[in-house]
Amino acid sequence: MKSALEIKPDISYKSAGKFEETRFEKIHNEIFKSSAEASVIVAQEIAQLIRSKQEKNKSCVLGLATGSSPIKVYEELVRMHREEGLSFSNVITFNLDEYYPMTKENNQSYHYFMHQHLFNHIDIKPENINIPDGTIALDELNQYCIDYEMNIKNAGGLDFQLLGIGRTGHVGFNEPGSHINSGTRIITLDHITRVDASSDFNGIDNVPKRAITMGVSTILRSKRIVLMAWGQNKADIIKRTVQGDISSEVPATFLQNHPNATFVLDQSAAAELTRFKTPWLVGECLWTPELKSKAIVWLCQKTKQSILKLTDRDYNNNGMSDLLAQEGSAYDMNINMFNILQHTITGWPGGKPNTDDSFRPERAHPAKKRVILFSPHPDDDVISMGGTFSKLIKQGHDVQVVYQTSGNIAVTDDEALKFAEVGSDFIGAAVADINFKSVIEFLNNKSENQIDSLEVRKLKGLIRRRESYAATRYIGLKDENTHFLDLPFYETGQVKKNPLGPEDIAIVKDIIAKIKPHQVFAAGDLADPHGTHEVCLNAIFAALKELKSEPYMNDCWLWLYRGAWHEWDIHEIDMAVPLSPSEVLLKRHAILYHQSQKDRVMFQGNDSREFWVRAEDRNKNTAILYDELGLAEYEAIEAFKRFDY
Repeated sequence: MKSALEIKPDISYKSAGKFEETRFEKIHNEIFKSSAEASVIVAQEIAQLIRSKQEKNKSCVLGLATGSSPIKVYEELVRMHREEGLSFSNVITFNLDEYYPMTKENNQSYHYFMHQHLFNHIDIKPENINIPDGTIALDELNQYCIDYEMNIKNAGGLDFQLLGIGRTGHVGFNEPGSHINSGTRIITLDHITRVDASSDFNGIDNVPKRAITMGVSTILRSKRIVLMAWGQNKADIIKRTVQGDISSEVPATFLQNHPNATFVLDQSAAAELTRFKTPWLVGECLWTPELKSKAIVWLCQKTKQSILKLTDRDYNNNGMSDLLAQEGSAYDMNINMFNILQHTITGWPGGKPNTDDSFRPERAHPAKKRVILFSPHPDDDVISMGGTFSKLIKQGHDVQVVYQTSGNIAVTDDEALKFAEVGSDFIGAAVADINFKSVIEFLNNKSENQIDSLEVRKLKGLIRRRESYAATRYIGLKDENTHFLDLPFYETGQVKKNPLGPEDIAIVKDIIAKIKPHQVFAAGDLADPHGTHEVCLNAIFAALKELKSEPYMNDCWLWLYRGAWHEWDIHEIDMAVPLSPSEVLLKRHAILYHQSQKDRVMFQGNDSREFWVRAEDRNKNTAILYDELGLAEYEAIEAFKRFDY
């Protein structure tokens, strides 16, 4: 069957042909601007396969995956079922894996996941659903796995296998060391895999150590394979898989031998592929200003030289001879690049009054600006831009901090119980907004899969709120300039959130319309493990779009910061705000006011360091990069990118 994946990558270079573009790559891949766009294309291919099988009165056998990658695919399949009449009556499914041990009723089980996202919303026959059973007795597992393989074979084999990829390179739960001939079996999970799953299980101690998984050979027997990967967190493993040698240490590399496999990636997941990261090593480039800046910074890092020391030979010897020929001389290019980077540096993030701003990142006028600092969670403001936050206040701007979500799910039960017990001890039998005894009773008797009661969620939200007040007071902000939106999409009481809705956008729109800002700072870090940053940013984009016709919006600039996971690359930075040693210390102390997020972080991502350490290291590393490029030496730098909405 012809693949529906025919959209070509959005690339900023040209070459002699497809082979030249992809000569480093060993697996066919397609790159899309967004995971949403890509997911629709994948869903369309699956739907096309289902319908073609129906026309021939045949079953369609699908291998399905879980995790965040396929969710939008399942949403689109459900939409096609409801709105376009796509029937799943001829579909037989086999899921890749399941935690072991794991009951079907557990909301962390893949049985629960598949029914929640797909099976409960389509007309598939229950007897055609096959998901590994995490309750099988250990002494019966071997035969069970053999039977699972036979069931796939008896169904005619997998027509289509949908895959995600883990940071270890696992497909299914085939961890490093898995053999190419491996079949369905029980496997011990890699520590990194368990760390990545820890936030879903409220801590790594609760993550199962084993799982049942289809084997590599089972997957490779599929007639068609589509592997999806989204986000910057997957970029490194995608490069190793697509461009590296076949190795059991990266099980996904076995897909290089499959005759009909496609990797479907968003631009972030594809960012480390050679044709995107260093396209000048592949072929001739269309030298846009951004690509030129990226290449020169890369050349400095490769040659370990500052910008002004680069020579014609450095450019010629590193695949950039066409750029050199275009620009004329290394000297002119170097001076231009040095000036571009130098002009990003400012100690006046709100603009320096009464100064020529021709080469400054921010406007001089108005001298005193109205500023909204949007923070997705109640600590992203100080983690990501605590030093800049402080400067804006000290320099006299009208700063308003807006926390978009309550952050209540990131408070552990133990932390909430501690506060409830203190509250109960303090007020005794007195009347309070929260019934502390009820909260204590709930938390002491909470079952494994139970969603927090409204009172518990309220208490956890208040813990985050009061920590935020403590931090912003320390920074120097008045309480009346602190706002809590508690956007509805977040308030589910569980890791899975609701989609962004009109009510969320309206709430964000109202606060912008009320303040009429000259500057908006927002989290542009889309590496958040559970996507809250992305949803919050989309709410801001939607609100700004609806307000764009308002006169005051002509004076509103949007600046994006990044959070606890990644920093902007040097060539992407439009404003670099240096921090002194005392400002670094102030920022650290502000972050530490968020005590519930210290030590036992619920949503840590793939970095075991505490948030204040991550932030400090990131800011110091940015300063080191500026220094190594030949610019001034600073203690630390917070970085921002201007976004034209």
